[in-house]
Amino acid sequence: QVQLVESGGGLVQAGGSLRLSCAASGLTFSGYSMGWFRQAPGKEREFVARISWSGGNTYYADSVKGRFTISRDNAKNTVYLQMNSLKPEDTAVYYCAATRGSYYSFRLSDIDYWGQGTQVTVSS
Repeated sequence: QVQLVESGGGLVQAGGSLRLSCAASGLTFSGYSMGWFRQAPGKEREFVARISWSGGNTYYADSVKGRFTISRDNAKNTVYLQMNSLKPEDTAVYYCAATRGSYYSFRLSDIDYWGQGTQVTVSS
């Protein structure tokens, strides 16, 4: 079956960096647009970043633009999220997501598969 397994979360001070990884199995990875969402306590899950199947197109939420970078390695079936200049408001559970649909349709309802999430905590 399809599995998306995130890793790389943790506790970091404001201004620090973390790199999240999401290893996919059970699917033809290069056939999926991939991305990241996050959910803070008491808040709805929100879009963070997405990347097309080839890696040639990326898109970011305004709140992370210029600080986060999404990338993928189709040979390793892995998508990454490099997070720099972290802020306390970035604290959340981060979820990897995959869709066979259009790269331009990356709403919650468009997602075919979810990872289990990894906690990111940024202290002030």
